[in-house]
Amino acid sequence: MRTDQMLTRLERVFARLDREPERPAHLQTPQMSRHRIVLLGSTLAFYLAIVVAVLTTSWLVRLDWQVMFFRPYEQWPQLHAFLDYLVVLGQRGPTAVMVAAWLGWRSWRQHTLRPLITLGVALLLLNITVGAVKLGLGRLGPHYATQIGSAELFAGGDIFPSGHTANAVVTWGILAYLASTTVTRRVLSVVSATVSLSVGATTVYLGTHWVSDVLLGWSAGLLIMLALPWFEPLIAGVEARVFALRERQRRRLETGTVPAPVASMLTPLLSAGGKWQLRLPAGATGPQEAAAPAGPPVQAAAGAAHAPAPRPTAHISGRPHLIRSERTPVTPAGSRRPAHTERPAAAGRAAARPAAGG
Repeated sequence: MRTDQMLTRLERVFARLDREPERPAHLQTPQMSRHRIVLLGSTLAFYLAIVVAVLTTSWLVRLDWQVMFFRPYEQWPQLHAFLDYLVVLGQRGPTAVMVAAWLGWRSWRQHTLRPLITLGVALLLLNITVGAVKLGLGRLGPHYATQIGSAELFAGGDIFPSGHTANAVVTWGILAYLASTTVTRRVLSVVSATVSLSVGATTVYLGTHWVSDVLLGWSAGLLIMLALPWFEPLIAGVEARVFALRERQRRRLETGTVPAPVASMLTPLLSAGGKWQLRLPAGATGPQEAAAPAGPPVQAAAGAAHAPAPRPTAHISGRPHLIRSERTPVTPAGSRRPAHTERPAAAGRAAARPAAGG
């Protein structure tokens, strides 16, 4: 009884995996609406304003230095242990694994790869955009600053914008972006905003980022989330290609197509006098010919005219093949023991002894 239940569960799993992709009726793909375009333009203007403010060493840079001299980690040391764990919510590795596990379960349940592909596209955009600005501006962090009041740009650093903050916005914001209902989307938007704000403030508390780094990180992550609807056709195309590849692989397994490396080692079946033979390539070990079941005639290859003359084949009768237990035993003629060369001489000596005694 237990075996039947286990088989039923396995059959259900494979049946779900083999189903065609289907999107729930209540799940709609976000569109690039006018409201989203306005938010995207406003966020982009804010992003550029922060970059210009840091490049011109304006009041924002002075604020960075004031907060750095304030040293928040010394003002509230009792929060240090807790915030060391909280900042992990902005690290790319742990957060990507957690969110990918959740989205992978959703992909399996909804029979679609859109959640996982959307996460991959968002993280790719994050790495390209944030990484390019980090390496291009090369700003040093508060712990490595060398000149008071300086923006510390083009000095080989990589902290502007804050990667932890931008990653928190994208990784946790993708859950709200892929939400199934309006209520769920609003709740997850509040949760992701709270997490990203907390992670950004924590990096300032720990002294690993300037205030301007966090502001730019929030803007960079929000830009990616607002621009994702433009990449929906790309996501749909990748999903369609993956499922088409899976369908081709399934058809190959069902038809039993021989893989190319194996097919290249075997020559085609050749017809000879109504019988069929399987010719192995030149230099191959083993029997040169083997009988094949009757079937439709196969045309010889285009280069068969230049091939050497076929070797004589051994024709097998049409009788069914019998296994060893069904064969009629054959009694061998004569003795199976080998001939003994010394036995005749011994027999002659035995016969001669009585004659001598008489």
